[in-house]
Amino acid sequence: MKPASVNIKKIISNITSSGRCVLTEDESKSILREIGIPFPEYEIVGSAEEAAEAAERLGYPAVLKIISPDIIHKSDYGGVILNLDNKREVIEAYNKILGNISRKVSNAKIHGVMVYKMAPRGIAELLIGVSYDEQFGHVLAVGLGGVFVELLKDVSIRLIPISKLEAEDMLKELKSYPILTGYRGSVKADIDSVKQTLIKISDLIVETPEILELDLNPVIVYEKGLTVVDARIILAGRVRPLFNIKENV
Repeated sequence: MKPASVNIKKIISNITSSGRCVLTEDESKSILREIGIPFPEYEIVGSAEEAAEAAERLGYPAVLKIISPDIIHKSDYGGVILNLDNKREVIEAYNKILGNISRKVSNAKIHGVMVYKMAPRGIAELLIGVSYDEQFGHVLAVGLGGVFVELLKDVSIRLIPISKLEAEDMLKELKSYPILTGYRGSVKADIDSVKQTLIKISDLIVETPEILELDLNPVIVYEKGLTVVDARIILAGRVRPLFNIKENV
């Protein structure tokens, strides 16, 4: 087993031993770190003052997000505030987030608040996701992400594991693929970094089939490299096989 796989197994074991199957964003990103997928540097803080100090270190504009194993969709509960430009705004945002959570989900366990600098605008925003189908097994998806996910439904899917050729084909199938290749003379995105990320996620699921769902959205792609802004991982209640194909009777 690869060293990264061992560390990932430890992370997952710690979560499941506590009776949970939904990872916090911090825990999800710790797995991404193990497989070499980049995301903005962040800190987890426990007070408004700590949040302000972290924002000063990491830079502005800042983002604050609630970290709770009981809250999957943070925005729905007022758990995310963007575009904070100074210490005063960060302190106010921290208190507002805690107030929102206290009113809407007062029994939620709070692990802290994540602070990071907003990622620069890129050439494209993608969604990379994994889901589990009872008949076929794990499925990998990539598509146009960000606010356009539900509107355009521009997604390509494959069964896991995928090859390098399949990763390339998935991107070429997207209606939005010309955006990545430099539409009408615009800057070309780092397509290789997207393909590598798809392969890394496929390999992760092969080695860790207990991951039932994975959602990276948005994945901001630049001229060189990419970064994952938000990450969510959900584990199965039990370890599922990579493929669930029944034998003919």
